[in-house]
Amino acid sequence: MALSASAASTGRGSRAEKVRRIFERFDTNGDGGLDRNEMAALVVAVNPRVKFSEDQISAILDEVFRTYAEFILPDGSGLSLSGLLRTYNDGAGDVDRDFVALSLPTVHSDASSPDIAAGDAAAHSSPPSASAASLLDDHAMPLGGGGVPTPATASSRATAAAPAWAGSPNHGIAFDSSWGLLDDLEILVKRLRSKQVRKGSIDGSGGAGNSNFDSFSEAGWSREISGAADSASTSAPWDETSRDYLTFVKELAVLRTRADASRSREEAFDNHMIIGRALSEHRLFRDALASFRRACELQPTDVRPHFRAGNCLYGLGRYAEAKEEYLLALEAAEAGGSQSADILPQIHVNLGIAMEAEGMVLGACEHYREAAILCPSHARALKLLGSALFGVGEYRAAEKALEEAIFLKEDYADAHCDLGSALHAVGEDDRAIQEFQTAIDLKPGHVDALYNLGGLNMDAGRFVRAAEMYTRVLSIRPNHWRAQLNKAVALLGQGESEEAKKALKEAFKMTQRVEVYDAISHLKTLQKKKLKPSKGKNDGQGEQTYVIVEASKFKRVGRKTTLRQDLANALDIRAFERMTKLGHCDVELLRKEMNETDVPVSYSGTGIPEKSIRKAALEVILRRLLSFLKPDTFQGAIKAINERILSVLDAPGSGRVDLGMFFAIIAPICSGPVDRRKRIVFDALLWRPASEGSNGQIRRSDALTYVKLLRAVYIPTHGASDMLEMHGESDPTMVSYTEFLEMFNDPDWGFGILSTLVKLEESDHIRHGSHTCSICRYPIIGSRFKETKHSFSLCNRCYSEGKVPSAFKLEEYRFKEYAMV
Repeated sequence: MALSASAASTGRGSRAEKVRRIFERFDTNGDGGLDRNEMAALVVAVNPRVKFSEDQISAILDEVFRTYAEFILPDGSGLSLSGLLRTYNDGAGDVDRDFVALSLPTVHSDASSPDIAAGDAAAHSSPPSASAASLLDDHAMPLGGGGVPTPATASSRATAAAPAWAGSPNHGIAFDSSWGLLDDLEILVKRLRSKQVRKGSIDGSGGAGNSNFDSFSEAGWSREISGAADSASTSAPWDETSRDYLTFVKELAVLRTRADASRSREEAFDNHMIIGRALSEHRLFRDALASFRRACELQPTDVRPHFRAGNCLYGLGRYAEAKEEYLLALEAAEAGGSQSADILPQIHVNLGIAMEAEGMVLGACEHYREAAILCPSHARALKLLGSALFGVGEYRAAEKALEEAIFLKEDYADAHCDLGSALHAVGEDDRAIQEFQTAIDLKPGHVDALYNLGGLNMDAGRFVRAAEMYTRVLSIRPNHWRAQLNKAVALLGQGESEEAKKALKEAFKMTQRVEVYDAISHLKTLQKKKLKPSKGKNDGQGEQTYVIVEASKFKRVGRKTTLRQDLANALDIRAFERMTKLGHCDVELLRKEMNETDVPVSYSGTGIPEKSIRKAALEVILRRLLSFLKPDTFQGAIKAINERILSVLDAPGSGRVDLGMFFAIIAPICSGPVDRRKRIVFDALLWRPASEGSNGQIRRSDALTYVKLLRAVYIPTHGASDMLEMHGESDPTMVSYTEFLEMFNDPDWGFGILSTLVKLEESDHIRHGSHTCSICRYPIIGSRFKETKHSFSLCNRCYSEGKVPSAFKLEEYRFKEYAMV
């Protein structure tokens, strides 16, 4: 079907009648539906100057029948009359142009088909997919592809090679002068491409980028293995340093001058938009951006140039600027009312994608959710929502969103892949395997599905199967270092030490990461131990077998030796501190945020005043606090914080968090002197509305609530839920900072473990010469725990887990802690 620009001139009744006549013209068997053959005949007939290949026709029909599945008649006769009308209403074709192309008799203005128009509107008030503006004509967006638009028929100035969007009735060409500019621009681009292909500057594919890009999931879940590929796929395929390109830019400037010389502001706007659209199609994003910027100057309140400028900025990898443009587009669309309703869901989707690229996953979730609300049948918005929810550790919510996306689009390989990951995260491995396999069946080279299936098999101890999956990944992506590294681990699990070492070396060549080098060194150490076994048995890989003994059998020599359980808890907190990078955040920054952040007072369900904010707003504050992190690392930090802290502070699931309480919770694990951390904790509690005007004191009940939440976050196994009953939840008395410190430092009911945590922080880089752990055989870093009778040494981790060599079975073990040699 043709895409055109003049549909708005036709009345609703005459428009419906024209659609009816077109329908009857091609319903050759009179069964009330257009099957694939009849639809193919329609597409060819209304595009007389376009030479379609069979694959093109097939792709167009696939898209139409998938997008308008609800209009397919159950008896198999094909697309219904109301379905054909909906395709035209969505902008997938121009009724007037198609009608003229088919030489059908003129329809008088009083002709009408109220039964079609009204019935269609009543029965299908929401579009079957995102609108034409948001799904069918936006190739340059940061999307995985919204559909296969039908090429336009020629107007008085168009050629058969004109892009499909050029004739769109919604956002296509409105002035004849734009057709002339488009023709001339296509000639310039074709000339540039031929020169650069001839010189070998580009590959001649027209900017297709990496041919294996489809093997990854679309943007939306910034996993470990997709970030680099995504960036590469959106980078410009042109050599912008060549003389040919500089000549092209000069010639392009002439076209822009012609556009500016138009007879009206509206015509100049249309000219620049068309130049920008065409350049975007050819992935000349930098040049397209200049055109859209000029269009923004001409019509600042129009949503389209801001939206497309955002797409160009995303394509250039300038995600923060893309986000700002999408926000301007969103503001314009919301002010435009119903006129911009069709593009609004896509703005939210693209804004979410840009935010994810910056690591702002919680904010992205809000926009994906809004897009799904505005357009409930927007499968991609639901998929991206599910993927983002998975990215912040909300696995059940992710499962629900992904299942809804698959319900709308059964062949959605990326959604099946991410659903498999969500199911694996909640322990439903059988279902997860089915989903991964479905994704692979739909897209045999789906790297994410293969990689994740390898991870699932590894977790289950099926090392042979895991190695097979990683080998398949490497056959598609030879430089996938994580797959190479995991293949090495799988081979080690099979007992193939030599092959594992080769795989590790290959991984190190790919990434040069220090952790891979350490793994190679450790493997060499294990092989040496295998050749010269130490006392006691080993497991065949060089590691000694061990037994885990109960905590009561571990005795301390001196009070300075850390209790085993305290060390276990402190190591867990330290791991969280490392994961979130809060240990690198100066605690004084929290005070700065409290002084500069204006949070309105709200009231909880119990009527208590709070300075609460939405999780997405809290994420913005955390981005400032952790501004030194790269987006993917920040995303990992947000996931850990959401799972461990926000899940406790927002137990009812309202999506809001008490900001003062949050600051008080993270202050103990931020960097800075211990006394300063404790002072910031108290100041954060004092900053809360409930403590205002209290002369530097807080309510005892608030202090107790804080300690309870603090322990629930960091020491959840220590009976924190019983604390309030024991200490008195409703105590109305006030406590000073000195009294609060007594509560905070209490080793049993407070957070006395902070001293152990600080000891771990300070000993991170302490090495004990040639001492290695008798269990894991790694060099001991941090405290060394020496058993005084048999003189074997344990590292922090093995001591906290109660592991001792099986060769030494005693009634009790006495350990002395050495901070350094």
